[in-house]
Amino acid sequence: MDPRPSCRNTIWGGPAPHVAVAICASPTATSCLVGSPTTLFYATSIAGHQKSVERSLAASLVDGESGRALLTTILGEFVRPHDQGAWTQSLVAVLDQFGVSDKAARQTIARLRDQGWLTSNRRGRQTRWELTDLSTELLTEGADRIYQFGQVARPWDSEWLVVLASVPDVDRNLRYRLSVGLRWAGLGSLGQGIWISPWTDSEAPAAQLTRELGISATSFRAQLGELGSGPELADQAWDLVALRDAYRQFLIDTEPLVGARAQDSYPASPAAALTALVHRWRRFPSLDPDLPVSLLPSDWPGPEAARRFATLRRALVDPARREWQAMEAGFTPTAEATS
Repeated sequence: MDPRPSCRNTIWGGPAPHVAVAICASPTATSCLVGSPTTLFYATSIAGHQKSVERSLAASLVDGESGRALLTTILGEFVRPHDQGAWTQSLVAVLDQFGVSDKAARQTIARLRDQGWLTSNRRGRQTRWELTDLSTELLTEGADRIYQFGQVARPWDSEWLVVLASVPDVDRNLRYRLSVGLRWAGLGSLGQGIWISPWTDSEAPAAQLTRELGISATSFRAQLGELGSGPELADQAWDLVALRDAYRQFLIDTEPLVGARAQDSYPASPAAALTALVHRWRRFPSLDPDLPVSLLPSDWPGPEAARRFATLRRALVDPARREWQAMEAGFTPTAEATS
């Protein structure tokens, strides 16, 4: 089997009622696996006949960095809302649904502890993990950004923020840090050290970044004159083709969940389904500068993808958290075991 099939063709498998649907590891859908050992099953009852939709979870989601990202998604969805901590076994059980081995999962948990995200308490032979103040703050800020992103179109006054900031070619590390930081703040590059954003409130984080990096920069605000157009400028500053493809792939990958919801069925593991959904969506706030509608093509798929995410998350969050609480209860040691 080719481990990197084209994800534009997302349905594989034998005759009905068994259909395998791949979830791809990247929003550009250049790497995914079909027939992963770990699967989610959506049980559907139609006219008395049981059908299932088998969703393969891409094994490439679980490299070192993505394993950490999956764990932070789990912490954000299940631990942060109730601030009650989590057993090692619960975290390992959800990660296992993505093909993360027991050893790799425990190593990832340990790394987050070493980075100041988690503290641990022994209860008998088991370990209880608690969020730190730092991780609680970061996860809360991240949740607000993830859940709210794309839900409401922002009004725009046609004013652009322009930042002039350049670094000599020889200092590649500093150039990289500047580029990553300005893009995270929502600015796009026109080249030659010229950065722009339609949102003037991006000026504060851009100014803070350049000061921290010790880079001389200039910022001002401007409006377009008779030459050029806003959409042309946006297309030059951001890779809107790749971003549009990412949104379209998100819509394709989540279509089976829409179908299952329409048939009033739930995944066998809502916790894993919610984790996969949020994990796929969480990258868009950093990829998408949330441009004004007037700068985007008329068929821009971002709003539809945002609505899809919000709708599916609302449908999954309660059953997913019930599953999580059941896991936590099942792993809670008895009084004898802790004595």
